[in-house]
Amino acid sequence: MTSPSGARGTARPATTNPHPATGPAPLVLSGATVVLPTGTVENGRVIVDGTRIIGAAPENAQVIDVTGHWLVPGFVDLHNHGGGGASFTSGTVDDVLKGIRTHRSHGTTTLVASTVTGDMDFLSQRAGLLSELAEQGDIAGVHFEGPFISPCRKGAHAEALLRDPDPAEVRKLIDAARGQARMLTLATELPGGIDSVRLLAEHGVIAAVGHTDATYEQTVEAIDAGATVATHLYNAMPPLGHRTPGPIAALLEDERITVELIDDGTHLHPAALQLAFHHAGAARVAFITDAMDAAGFGDGRYLLGPLEVEVSEGVARLVEGGSIAGSTLTLDRAFKRAVTVDRIPVPDVVAAISANPARLLGMSDRIGSLEPGKDADLVLLDHQFDLKGVMRRGEWVVDPQLG
Repeated sequence: MTSPSGARGTARPATTNPHPATGPAPLVLSGATVVLPTGTVENGRVIVDGTRIIGAAPENAQVIDVTGHWLVPGFVDLHNHGGGGASFTSGTVDDVLKGIRTHRSHGTTTLVASTVTGDMDFLSQRAGLLSELAEQGDIAGVHFEGPFISPCRKGAHAEALLRDPDPAEVRKLIDAARGQARMLTLATELPGGIDSVRLLAEHGVIAAVGHTDATYEQTVEAIDAGATVATHLYNAMPPLGHRTPGPIAALLEDERITVELIDDGTHLHPAALQLAFHHAGAARVAFITDAMDAAGFGDGRYLLGPLEVEVSEGVARLVEGGSIAGSTLTLDRAFKRAVTVDRIPVPDVVAAISANPARLLGMSDRIGSLEPGKDADLVLLDHQFDLKGVMRRGEWVVDPQLG
């Protein structure tokens, strides 16, 4: 990463006020509008004991009045390349932890670290480093975006490093991640693509269709082979056509597919986002950031893999060619935009930003909803949907400091 020029203020790190939420006693957050899988509860409450949510408040519980606020589950980001000035692809362990803390301070309590295209040895080394952080519980696993993608739809990936998806090389990355590989994005129409999808499915790794030039029929074949996610739907794939519907139609219509959406006002028009919700339904949408280093940090010049990126007014583009190069989005901003600009109902936004990605990761027993027995991961929003507090595993990451 290069040092950004003219950077705006950094996000408050997760280490600010890192005291246990409960202290010596359980904690009751009372009076908020609470979004649960069964519906929205007015004047509700969430009870935290240690690191978990519990069902009944003990007599010694501390009560905090959060009337006038929303309580929603902690956000889950399936696709994130960095933040706080730090890259998950090239940064040191300390850099990666800085990026994680930046996103936690914006409500993302669970995060999958994404890499960008590189040579196989380098990506294997990164997988080893990131897998250690996953084993420690800092991240929820590794997502490989590239190098097995189409040069026709490469976006902000170095074309010289792209390659066809050889199943043996896919297996090399899976092995390098030591059980922590969660997702791999590939252009399934390329030679070896379908066999690679089958290999990923056999090993419990999400096969995501993305950066693809596939036809409708080729995309259907990939879904039948085991693909289950559309990497940032609409972006880096052929547009929807009335004679050549392409991958978008196939991905939207199939109930086996969850579609990623980047709701930052740059990647998608609101009508395209609403179209995805209409056809896929709230249960099949996952909001992601696709964030790069500048998220929560500021404008300036950065590196995304080997490519130079200029971030201006919060929009990241390649210096050479001008392609969009990830985003500077954080999920609290995506939440607010989805509700206030796109007019998506709050429960549907909660599903897309918490429950659905938790399900894809196989972590619904621990995260994704505010139910007893699950981790005490939650976000407190005011009535305008601005973030006011973040709790992760029972500790305040952002202290609400309610009067």
